[in-house]
Amino acid sequence: MCTGKCSKFIGITLYPLALLSIICNILLFFPGWSVEFAEKDTEENPRLTTEVKYMGGVLGGGIMVLIPAIHIHLTGKQGCCANRCGMFLSIIFAAIGVAGGLYSLGVAAAGMAKGPVCSTANGIWGRPFENGTANYLQNPDTWNICTQPENVVEFNIGLFSTLLIASCVELLLCGFQMVNGLFGCLCGTCNSKSV
Repeated sequence: MCTGKCSKFIGITLYPLALLSIICNILLFFPGWSVEFAEKDTEENPRLTTEVKYMGGVLGGGIMVLIPAIHIHLTGKQGCCANRCGMFLSIIFAAIGVAGGLYSLGVAAAGMAKGPVCSTANGIWGRPFENGTANYLQNPDTWNICTQPENVVEFNIGLFSTLLIASCVELLLCGFQMVNGLFGCLCGTCNSKSV
């Protein structure tokens, strides 16, 4: 496969991943599928997980990957952008995508490791799994500690896991595009214009 076609494939593949990251991050603002907790969230009385507010999925896995995806996709098309200069620029844009993917990955991993913000049986809000000695991810029996929002542990695990997977794939694709862009810069894109 020539470097131009490979760029086009990578760019097209990054679009749904960026959209998925944005959607997952937005959904994390509504634990228990309710706006109640986002409305009541304050610095003194947190109701949302801190990592949700870092917006790793919107900023990192979303915008910082979507902008490079557009350029990488256009680099793979025939015409003025499908040249060595365009491939060189795709290396820079792919590096921005790698940075965005790393940010999203780091925030999602921290969110998974620390667990959700929830209310326990005594009505106190906090992160009951943050300083626990046992890994709550491997012990689903402890998840019922959280009484509000309903099923918040499963909710957070599902969405943060999706963000982790999406950001890993984004990292791989953007990293591969950096190598592909280097070859395209040195050797050309092998796109031929039809007469």
